[in-house]
Amino acid sequence: MSDYEQPGERGNVQCDVDEFIRQVNPPPRDVLDMEFVYEALAHSRRRYLIYSLLSSTRWSLDDLATKLVAWERDSSEAEVAPLHRDEMYVSLFHVHIPKLVELDILAFEAGDEEVIRAAENVPQVLAVLEGAGASLDAAQELHARQDDSEE
Repeated sequence: MSDYEQPGERGNVQCDVDEFIRQVNPPPRDVLDMEFVYEALAHSRRRYLIYSLLSSTRWSLDDLATKLVAWERDSSEAEVAPLHRDEMYVSLFHVHIPKLVELDILAFEAGDEEVIRAAENVPQVLAVLEGAGASLDAAQELHARQDDSEE
């Protein structure tokens, strides 16, 4: 497990984002034109997927669908109905993950379990979130990074 797979003990989001960005070689600066950034971060579900990579560099799509439903419905993961999880799964699989894969922010691995992981552009997108005042999404970021057993 690398140093950036788990949030720092201090819980300082700023330090965690800075450390993650320093540990990965970012792509050339020209990737970060405004269209790229707006497209990547336009939807709260895509921001949630990106924030989730701060707590773990690999996520199963099932786990992310469950976490995201719990966040949107303000409930625990245990309370998520299978129908709602399946609807979220479809939304992530057909809309949001392909967009982030196209922008080289996420990588998608199909197999026995469908998994997403950080791709080449995620450090730059996290830097933009940080610089743009990610505190607007602080509740979303904290939820994306927490383990449901902490509730």
